[in-house]
Amino acid sequence: MGLLSKFFNNTRKPEGFLGRMMVNGMNGGGHARLAEWGLSFMPTKADADVLDVGCGGGANIARHLKRCPQGTVTGIDYSPVSVQKSQQVNARAIAAGRCRVLEGSAAALPFEEGRFDLVSAFETVYFWPTIEECFRGVKRVLKEGGHFLIVNEDDGLTGKNEKWEKMIEGMHTYTPDELQRHLATAGFHDITVHTDPQRHWLCASATK
Repeated sequence: MGLLSKFFNNTRKPEGFLGRMMVNGMNGGGHARLAEWGLSFMPTKADADVLDVGCGGGANIARHLKRCPQGTVTGIDYSPVSVQKSQQVNARAIAAGRCRVLEGSAAALPFEEGRFDLVSAFETVYFWPTIEECFRGVKRVLKEGGHFLIVNEDDGLTGKNEKWEKMIEGMHTYTPDELQRHLATAGFHDITVHTDPQRHWLCASATK
């Protein structure tokens, strides 16, 4: 595997020096604009308990903390590099007891049933194994009436994703129809998929 491929495979699970470079990049630029766009489709609840799955560099944890000033935010990621970066970025909120960041997998969320008002997944479901089982796990940890927000930088409709799927092991870019179908099969309702037709961004929201 060449250096470029090694670097971009850190999108899936950041590790080592290249992984630290990757998580630093996750917190700015187009990723920030995409995140703000996606969050614009989600109603804000000041005291919400939020879970961010695949929290990467921790910038979206910080966004949730700002949107929910009386709430709490938990981040989880299976990359120790991402967990460390997220803890650094959100150190003050962690010290104040409003945030925690854990190492763990989307395939086995270590939380009790009905724990969260909102679960978010920014640019990460591409890499989740057995996607419908992961979605059922998200549904399990949501409160009744809780929301699941998925934000992807590619809607899978242009063919550009094929280059990245060949380069990054285990990656699959979901189209709007695919996400809608998988969410429905996992038991979610009120499923809405928004897309940006120029940038081909995608945001899916669903309710337990």
